[in-house]
Amino acid sequence: MLYQPPRIIRQVEARNFMEGPEHCREYVKAPKLWFGTSTLQPGQRGNIDVGHPNSQEVFFVCQGHVLLFDEKQYHELFKGDAILIPEGVPHTLINVGEEEALIAWAGAPGD
Repeated sequence: MLYQPPRIIRQVEARNFMEGPEHCREYVKAPKLWFGTSTLQPGQRGNIDVGHPNSQEVFFVCQGHVLLFDEKQYHELFKGDAILIPEGVPHTLINVGEEEALIAWAGAPGD
């Protein structure tokens, strides 16, 4: 296998998109994984992500206080908490805190 050096992806290089009021930045989308961040202002609710049929996803709360709703129950998450979302589970984020929420997310394998 040929050596491939690590690659730095700057914030300005990330793909920016909106999912409702949720501002997303996708830093990496590769065949084996994806990684990005979501930002929600206080009181905002992101769009429903229908889930990934062949991939697990993990969310890590970098800042703030959020609820993750998985179509059956709410999961309360604080700064430093993570949650693993099984394959195909729909989910949405809601910022229930008083400050901007920043959530990092990653999934594998890529889909």
